[in-house]
Amino acid sequence: MGIREERFMLEALKEAEKAGATGEVPIGAVIVMGDEIIARAHNLRETTQNAITHAETIAIQEACRKLGTWRLEGAELYVTLEPCPMCSGAIILSRIEKVIYGAADPKAGCAGTLMNLLEDERFNHQCEVSSGVLAEECGGILSRFFKQLRERKKAEKRNRTEGCK
Repeated sequence: MGIREERFMLEALKEAEKAGATGEVPIGAVIVMGDEIIARAHNLRETTQNAITHAETIAIQEACRKLGTWRLEGAELYVTLEPCPMCSGAIILSRIEKVIYGAADPKAGCAGTLMNLLEDERFNHQCEVSSGVLAEECGGILSRFFKQLRERKKAEKRNRTEGCK
């Protein structure tokens, strides 16, 4: 893992922190061309109540808008969690060259965990995949978020139960 990969993953982690601070699942993404971040985003699914507002899809939209094209050839996507099937499809269709992710996703990961859509030669475009960049930090932010969520739900349930007595 290189310094460059760590530098951009830290930027994706900043986006993940923004998501977590608003009650969103803390996943962040940045898209890089050359040595410049051209797009950044974090999950907004709860805020928008829209299933497709994942960090990756929002970042892809922003990059396409900025460059004035849907073809993101030469771009690298850094994301804190392994892309799901939907995001993997968007990555392939936007022609992103390389995907670098932090934590593996055992429930929906389609960049090597459950399957590898990004490198599947049956598609007309494949992405290079690099995994495990700052995996501990990327997984840790998710673990802390879900632990706090479970604790909050337990407290709410306890308060409702006590209020009924």
